[in-house]
Amino acid sequence: MANEQNLKPIRTKSEAREKGKNGGIASGKARAEQKALKAELELLLAMPAADGGTNQTRLSIALLNEGLAGNVRAFEIIRDTIGQKPTEKVEVAKNITDIADRIKEYARQKREGIIPAP
Repeated sequence: MANEQNLKPIRTKSEAREKGKNGGIASGKARAEQKALKAELELLLAMPAADGGTNQTRLSIALLNEGLAGNVRAFEIIRDTIGQKPTEKVEVAKNITDIADRIKEYARQKREGIIPAP
């Protein structure tokens, strides 16, 4: 775990540049590996299966059977894949000025001793 004792600051611009370059190279390598894996999986899914369909069809049927058997995670994957994932609502304060005014009022009351310190 990082803490102040084991943090090592970047000392020079060239050192920062070198670390950034190394990070970019590693990122590119990881993206290339992910792209290759995706291509391999797409190829395998498109291959014909013994029953005349494709591996993708067999996998879809197996996922459907799991969902029908009561596997909630399989159901969620199917639902999300076909685009019926429910949206998550996040409420955002509409009036930021009101919130800022409430914070200022709280700070004023703390300063004046209206609100006791803990």
